[in-house]
Order: sequence, then structure tokens, then C-alpha cells
Amino acid sequence: MISKSIKCALICSIVLLSSCKKETKETTENKMSDNLLIQEWTGPYEGVPAFDKISVEAIKPAMEEAMKLNLAEIEEIANNPEPPTFENTIVALESAGKALDRVSAYYGVMGSNVSSPEFRDVQAELAPKLSDFRSQISQNEKLFQRIKAVYEASQKTPLEPQAQRVVDLTYKRFEMNGANLNAEKKKRYAEINKELSTLYTDFANNVLHDEENYITYLNEDQLGGLSDGFIKSAAKIATDKGQQGKYAITNTRSSMDPFLTYSTNRELRKQVWENYYSRGDNADDYDNNEIIAEILRLRKERVGLMGYDNYAEWRLQDRMAKTPENAMDLMMAVWPAAKQRVKEEVADMQTVANELGDNITIEPWDYRYYAEKVRKKKYDLDSDEVKQYLQLDKLTEAMFYVAGELFNYKFTPVEEGSVPVFHDDVKVWEVTDKDSGKHIGLWYLDPYARQGKRSGAWATTYRSSDSFEGEKNVLASNNSNFVKPAPGEAVLISWDDATTFFHEFGHALHFFSADVKYPTLNGGVRDYTEFQSQLLERWLSTDKVINQYLVHYKTGEPIPKSLVEKIKKASTFNQGFGTTEYLASALIDMKLHLADPKDIDIDKFERETLDELGMPKELPMRHRTPHFGHVFSGEGYATAYYGYMWADVLTSDASEAFREAKGGFYDKEVAEKLVKYLFAPRNAMDPAEAYRKFRGRDAKIEALMKDRGFPVSE
Repeated sequence: MISKSIKCALICSIVLLSSCKKETKETTENKMSDNLLIQEWTGPYEGVPAFDKISVEAIKPAMEEAMKLNLAEIEEIANNPEPPTFENTIVALESAGKALDRVSAYYGVMGSNVSSPEFRDVQAELAPKLSDFRSQISQNEKLFQRIKAVYEASQKTPLEPQAQRVVDLTYKRFEMNGANLNAEKKKRYAEINKELSTLYTDFANNVLHDEENYITYLNEDQLGGLSDGFIKSAAKIATDKGQQGKYAITNTRSSMDPFLTYSTNRELRKQVWENYYSRGDNADDYDNNEIIAEILRLRKERVGLMGYDNYAEWRLQDRMAKTPENAMDLMMAVWPAAKQRVKEEVADMQTVANELGDNITIEPWDYRYYAEKVRKKKYDLDSDEVKQYLQLDKLTEAMFYVAGELFNYKFTPVEEGSVPVFHDDVKVWEVTDKDSGKHIGLWYLDPYARQGKRSGAWATTYRSSDSFEGEKNVLASNNSNFVKPAPGEAVLISWDDATTFFHEFGHALHFFSADVKYPTLNGGVRDYTEFQSQLLERWLSTDKVINQYLVHYKTGEPIPKSLVEKIKKASTFNQGFGTTEYLASALIDMKLHLADPKDIDIDKFERETLDELGMPKELPMRHRTPHFGHVFSGEGYATAYYGYMWADVLTSDASEAFREAKGGFYDKEVAEKLVKYLFAPRNAMDPAEAYRKFRGRDAKIEALMKDRGFPVSE
């Protein structure tokens, strides 16, 4: 998933603007002199964040000061006595908020990568203040009238394309966020946002609590089926947590997934499964069900102030799907085929279980375990054997190779200690153009799970590219939760995790290749921004990557051709599971926001809706509602989780353009169009228009169905 700079998370969800005029030098420098976190970044590479100096004590005053500075800039723009113009209003907005950008980079890292109970207290205290701050901008009547005047003038006399795009987007965001409401409704709108900000923080912290506190400790006689590397890692984690001689299964996907795939202890599989899928749903002080119900009620009330029937209708108007109906139509076109495939997969698993003499009926905690046995039986493919050739370091090199071939980028490790990092696990590379040597930016990699780090994988930027005040380099980061190996051991990951690794790197390449003039144009359309990263996943299975970078972690021998053939033959294996668990979450997301939330019981709604959809009982949603952070720890993916499927239609269709090309996935002509139309424009061009320029037509769903091995209707 993509996580833009925290400024977007904090501000752009309401109005993507905080970027106005240059700070008044004297005032700003005096105010910024005491707190390191608000100061301009210094050092090499056009200045880098002082991540080694972050502290809980400094972040709150820095954030409060940055908000004050930004509001002063906003007031200056709003009260400009000159008639509103593109330069003195829109460009001024684009230039403001630099101090807040800097502080927000630290705030985001402290919340996502190195959180602590003390920082969570600060988050809880700052959440309503940040909401007030956003409301003071989105509800600034004088500011909006200036934006509106520039927008209306541009409708009569259009500006150059990027300028026009930023005007349209800025006006639309203000309008969507209540700028046209009367004073009474604006007041209530701001109150709702303030309440929501606290609920989002509480939701996220409750999930993090359950991830940190529900750990399964194993004894030596409970390790059946687990690999040596996994066992050594689990032993180290247990020792680090003061449980010498035991083995820790943490409550994160990277630990849960391999345990459920390989552990021969069914009761322990059930325990680990229940821990993971019950996050936020344990009927205790950290239960999220009532928080979700209140979020849904407040979201509906808020969009109702602007005349919308439901949150989904409001949210999707500026997405590619445009309406909830279009999003639902796509999901329901795939849902029946996905469910049918699950039936076939479960039947295969039950047969294998019976053959092994296991007197069981397949349950959710059995799915991964018996699916792996079916994979071996059907394709003679052992996931653990494949992992021996999937070393994290080699996969990183593979991604650099792909970036060089498609984008002409070169990645060079920076000297250790020359760029500050927030944890010893973090490594940094300089990104340059292969031919000219031109500096493009820095890439930070934070690969391992740890206490205080949120689960999952994501990409973010600490500084994005724009050129309206001179070219800027990009500081981008990829963050994963691989289980850290014991000292001296290689990091071996699954094919699915390798795919996710490539996916998140796709977001980073999207950041690095941006060719936009104004900061707002770095923002994305949610059901489109996942497309570029999903497309990059396809290069993992290209022959050039397989032949050069998939080598055995002990012998260095290339992966055998026979094993590669098995991988390719099994490419549509378990697509029923993968598609159904994802779609169940996306459908619940949409249906929750279309329902009347007045007296909603979240557990009951989830259960009954899944029953109505005919959800197979043998597997859960990918993200059950009580820990569905995409949707309830903020608004980024609310009614937008379907976007991964929307993007995958584009991905499958775009992949065919490469397959049909003379040079295949490394065809220079198609790669040039890929960068020019699909990566470089970001949001400077309408996504549908950009895709048509690349492909010559709109995308078709048939390629997606074929990729997943589902029947394609004539």
C-alpha cells in the first residue's frame, strides 16, 4: 500500500494544499531556532531529515509551531489586497507549509516505524489540534473566495495544462470539504472532523496494542514443520522479549503466514490464526467495534451536510470509478468466479487431508497448510524450496536492475553514517541517472518488523519532486515487516512477499519519476495510484530477473529451470483464496459505507453481509473490520479498497502491451511510453486519458480474468 508523506495523511485528506508563500525570514528563523525538528534540513543531498535526532519531547511543540507558521501563511494569502490571480493565490498555496512538511516527515516515522506508548499519548493530544488546523484552512472563507475567483476565471480563459489541473484539483477539494456550506454547517463539519481525528488515532493504536501483546510462545516440542531459519528467528525474538529458550510467533502477517503454512500443530495454528484475525475485536479496552460504528455515523453525517446520501457517493466522485455502483459492478463481476475457485481449492485440500489420514474438515486455520500440500501434489512445487532462492538482498538487486532497464536509474549505497536514519535496520541508496549521472534522490529501506512498527508494507516520501520553485530531489522510503533473521542467516521470503516487495518499490519508482510542476500534482487518484506498483510486480517473474537474481542462498546456484517451470505453471494456484479474501474486505468496506449506520452492530453486519455474499466459511476477509486500518485509521482507502482490483484491471491489460512487444517486458519503446504516460505525470493528467495515451484504448477486464485463471465470458 502507498502511504504518502504524513502531510498528506494529516492534511490532504481534508484539503491538499498546505504549501503557500515563503516564510517571513526573521520571524520564522527566530521561531524555528530552538526546535531541531522544525528547522530546514541540512547536510548532503540537498538536505536530509535529522532522523537520528527525533524525540517524543520535541515532536509536539514542533508540530504546533509548524501549524502556526502555516496558518500565518494562509492568512497572508487570504487577506492579500490584490485581486486574486493564479500566482498570488494558487502558487502561493503551493509554496506554503514547508516547515510543516518537514515536521510531518518526523511525525510519520514516529507513528509508523518507531512508535512508543509515550508517542501515542502525543498523537492522542495532537489529533484534535490537527483537525482544528485543517478546518481553519478548509473553512477560511476569504481564502476559498480567492480560489473560486481564480477557478471561475480559468473556466473562461484556461491556463497551461498543469496550472489548470492544479486549479481544478484545489477548487474541487475545497468544494468537497464543505467550503460552500453556511456558517452553521461549517461549524458542525469542523466538529465532526475533530471527533474523527481522535477516533482514527484510537483505532490505529488499539490495533498496534493487540499486535504487540498477543504473542504465542512455543516450546521446542511445538516446532514441527517449521524451517530452521524461521525457528532461529523466532528464538531470537523470544530472547529479545525476555523469554529465553522459547520461540515467539508475533501477531503480524510476516510471522503468522509462514506459521500457518508449515506448522504441523493444528491447535497452535488455530491459536495463532485467532490472535491475528481478532485484532481490535477482543471485547476489552482495545476493542474497535464501537469506534467503527461511530466513525461511520460521523462520516455519513458529515457528507449529509453537503447533500450526499452516503459517504461512498461523496468519496468516489473524483476517483476513476466515479460512483459506488461502478466499483461494485467490477467487484461483483469477479466475485462469483473467485468463490467458485475457492470451492475447487477446498475440495482439493480436503482430498489431500483425507489421503493423509487427517480426520478433519478444512477450517480457516487449515487453508494455508493444506493449500501448500496441494501445491506440492499438483505442481510438485514446495514453497519452502522456492524460498531458498528468494533472498532479500538479491531481490533488492533485482529491483535495481529493473529500475535501470525501464527508468535508466542507478542505485548506489551511501556511505554508512553519512545520512541519518531512525533505526540501525534502515539502509540508504543514492538514485542517479545511469547515463548522465544526474542525482535524482535517496531511497531508504526499512525492511524488518519490530516493536512499535505498524504491520504491513508501505511506501512514503519525505520530500516529493516538483519544479515550480526549482527542481527538487526525491527522498522516498520503502517499509516492510520481514522477520529479522538470526545473526549470520540470510533473509529468505515467500514468493508472495517478494511480489509485495516489488509492489512497494513500484510506488518508490512512481515518486522518483514524477515530472510535475506543482506539489498538488504529486497527489494521486486512489484507484489509479496502486496500478503503477501492481504493474511492477510483473517483472519479478521475468526471465532476466529469475535467471540473474534467484540464486540459492547457500550454494549460489541459479534456480533450476525445472523449478521455474513449476512456478510458472502454478501461477494461478490459490487465486481463489487470494482474490476472495481481498474482495471480501473491499465489498465490506463499500457496503458499510452504503448502509445506515444509525444503530449498526459491526460484528453482526460483517457476519450477515458475508453470509449474503456467500463468503466461503473456510477463509476470512484479508482485513477483518475491527483491524481494517486502510479504512478506519484514516480516510485514505475508505470506500476505496476496491481500488486494488480497479488498478489490477489496468495492470493485466498493460502487461499485455509488454507481452505483445518485440522486446517483451524489457521493450525500450513500450518502457518509454510506460514512464512518459503512466509514471511521470502523477496527477498532472487525468488518469483515464493517461492510460489511453499509453495503450491506445481503455483497459478491458478480460486480461485480469485470464491472469487469475478464471473463466473469460465471451
